[in-house]
Amino acid sequence: MADSGNKGVTRIIKAGGYSWQGLRAAYRHEAAFRQETWLCIVLVPLGLYLGSGGVEKALLVASVILLPLIEIINSAVEAVVDRFGGEQHELSGRAKDMGSAAVALAIGLMTLVWVLVLFVD
Repeated sequence: MADSGNKGVTRIIKAGGYSWQGLRAAYRHEAAFRQETWLCIVLVPLGLYLGSGGVEKALLVASVILLPLIEIINSAVEAVVDRFGGEQHELSGRAKDMGSAAVALAIGLMTLVWVLVLFVD
């Protein structure tokens, strides 16, 4: 990618703005991201309350935040694939399936962490 010419604090501020635009776009255009955002709003405070120490709290919260993070990456992959045409192609389908698999693994990881931390002694 070409150098934008921005340096230091200006680069950081602009990068933050682009990140905010990405979050807004994900929330506006992706139903799964909206659902996961509301899940975070409920589960992050619950994880902070239920975790009995710093490590447990970190595991519970991080496993929840990982889910929308992976969803954003999956949505980005899907947007790029869709950008290059609607025709069926094996590689396009594979890319979308792999993104979906990453989301499924994140859901499984979150569930596993919550079960192990809260219910296994």
